[in-house]
Amino acid sequence: MTADPGSSVAPSLFAPLGPTYDRYSRLLSLGQDPRWRRFLVARLDLPPNARVLDVATGTGAVALELVRQHNCSVVGVDRSADMLAVARARIAAHELASSIELHEARAEALPFADASFDALTVTYLLRYVDDPAATLREIARVVRPGGTVAMLEFGVPPGAAARALWELYVRLVLPLAGRLLSPGWHEVGRFLGPSIRDFESRLPLERQFELWSEAGLADLRARRLSLGGGVVIWGRRE
Repeated sequence: MTADPGSSVAPSLFAPLGPTYDRYSRLLSLGQDPRWRRFLVARLDLPPNARVLDVATGTGAVALELVRQHNCSVVGVDRSADMLAVARARIAAHELASSIELHEARAEALPFADASFDALTVTYLLRYVDDPAATLREIARVVRPGGTVAMLEFGVPPGAAARALWELYVRLVLPLAGRLLSPGWHEVGRFLGPSIRDFESRLPLERQFELWSEAGLADLRARRLSLGGGVVIWGRRE
């Protein structure tokens, strides 16, 4: 299976894995994925009674972390009904249905008015959309002026030694580990390395900053985590 940057890949690949997604994404990321999500949420500086949009909410991990860290209200959107079903069950188990509402929607066409939210988080999205620039403009549109937008994405480590270890992991270890888990996770293990490498080639960090600026986002910052295997970008809506 080869990498396909188009938006059709993610739903068909990940949606059936919803019930095991959080457990095995933690395992396959060597425990780093939850740490990256906590760092992402911690980038937000929110007013009291803030309302936050979590785009590509998936199984609701970031939405739950937003409530835990900030005691805010959250609206989560995802295009996968299967993932949202898992998120609803998790939210109910935490008795947070009054704090988190979920909607099936695409990031490219958010069903909200301009400046509807105090902040926005988005996780592992831009690799899967056909027009990252337009998607960033749509994301920025629904955030009030001065509100924070923060995004988590996989990255390719820039250092030679770290890059070599990363290549070894995504070429050999990840597909093998996925094969041991299930056929679906084997496909994920084969897909992720080429997908991340393709995204880094198409949209290096400098180009992503340009797209963020063109979308009306300023005061941009980025942090590479875990030697560069994860990247968080955040900025302020102008």
